Amino acid sequence: MTRLVQLKGVKLVEASLQSPKDGVSMKFVTLVSIVAALGGLLFGFDTAVVSGAVGFMEERFHLSELQVGWAVSSLIVGCIVGAAMSGVASDRFGRKKVLIFAAILFIIGSIGSAIPDTFTGYIIARMIGGIGIGFTSTLCPLYNAEIAPAKYRGRLVAFNQFATVTGIFLTYFINSGIAGYGDHAWDIENGWRWMFGVGAIPGVLFLILLFFVPESPRWLIKQGRPAEALPILIRIHGEEAAKQEVHDIKASFSQESGSLRQLFKPGLRLALIVGVVLAILQQVTGINAVMYYAPEIFKATGAGTNASLYQTILVGFINFAFTILSLWLIDKVGRKALLLVGSASMTICLLAIGIAFHTGHTSGPLVLIFILLYVASFAVSLGPVVWVILAEIFPNRIRGRATAIASMALWAADYVVSQSFPPMLSSFGAASTFWLFGAMSLITVLFTWRVVPETKGKSLEEIESLWTQGARKSS
Repeated sequence: MTRLVQLKGVKLVEASLQSPKDGVSMKFVTLVSIVAALGGLLFGFDTAVVSGAVGFMEERFHLSELQVGWAVSSLIVGCIVGAAMSGVASDRFGRKKVLIFAAILFIIGSIGSAIPDTFTGYIIARMIGGIGIGFTSTLCPLYNAEIAPAKYRGRLVAFNQFATVTGIFLTYFINSGIAGYGDHAWDIENGWRWMFGVGAIPGVLFLILLFFVPESPRWLIKQGRPAEALPILIRIHGEEAAKQEVHDIKASFSQESGSLRQLFKPGLRLALIVGVVLAILQQVTGINAVMYYAPEIFKATGAGTNASLYQTILVGFINFAFTILSLWLIDKVGRKALLLVGSASMTICLLAIGIAFHTGHTSGPLVLIFILLYVASFAVSLGPVVWVILAEIFPNRIRGRATAIASMALWAADYVVSQSFPPMLSSFGAASTFWLFGAMSLITVLFTWRVVPETKGKSLEEIESLWTQGARKSS
């Protein structure tokens, strides 16, 4: 049985595929979440594509070492700006409109990065694309969290991270295929341009599909438009549950001031601390240092250039496979359990890698095995879980701005780690560098154990009440 539902002037046909148990239309929710998660695919593509292009660009534009670093990190600077703007913009104009704007920026950035005749033109285009990625990296998980049923919210929000690692993994092969299409001179003049330009294809697909998804129902209720939100919630939950959800969302808004100062009050102050600290810890435990510089790490173990590239692809595959495992586990075992087990395993792996470099036992498969275990541990825990928690823990009225603060902290930490890793390797040595990352992983274990609450199976309004109830108990 199908019925036509009018959503903002667009008629969409919905098959009645509701579970008799909980009344959730998983077809609708999953399709909407996949569309939003395409933003993660763009994120993964844009962060990985430069690894294959930068060597050819170095020859084309005669870049210095400093300029090579800027060619890589200029995207991250744009991401920080985009993340900082995403909260205010999405709270004012809506999640959907800002995501559409982000898709347009990404398309401009992809095409603009492919066509410049000057290095300055490339940097400008990369920063424009980075602003778009800053928007999507913040708002895609947030949008999914606001539209997903509590029972399935973890895996639906984690689609974003799955899409990100998929984008990274596929980009390795796209870069390899383009580089092999012509000779070295063609790669220097044209190959790197095609690597960046291909990104416009998923960007256009993302832009088109966004016109067929609804606005976040929680944002609509915040704007005083519950009549528009109710049909969306009915499609997700069924009629009775949807009416109750509208009531709960309205009640949560009545208890919120809508000011960021609310985040510094007892209870919600802890939510801000959890969000910002987890965002920073996700980066300072070293994952992007490993992902960005994996070939150089493997070369340091004695692997040849070709072997190090194959090992890097293996790292990408492990990241991809264990992110899929996380999608299956996150709503079964919970966010906190995954964080604890994953960060503890990362601590052990980083300690072992440091010992291998310290003792000089880096030949053979030992370092590769522990790096793969480290990446697997991250992929099943901090990678997807942090983004899920950031999308869940903040109050409805200020979720956009609060998530933006945490996301900006994450991107800033990413920039610091990516810029400082090569100097740390040369100044302190590989052993001390990996031990430092291991210490950060141990801090993650302790912080999660003592401070991070479990949010599995709770509605966003129930999670919000956890903080306020905690504040009342402590006062």
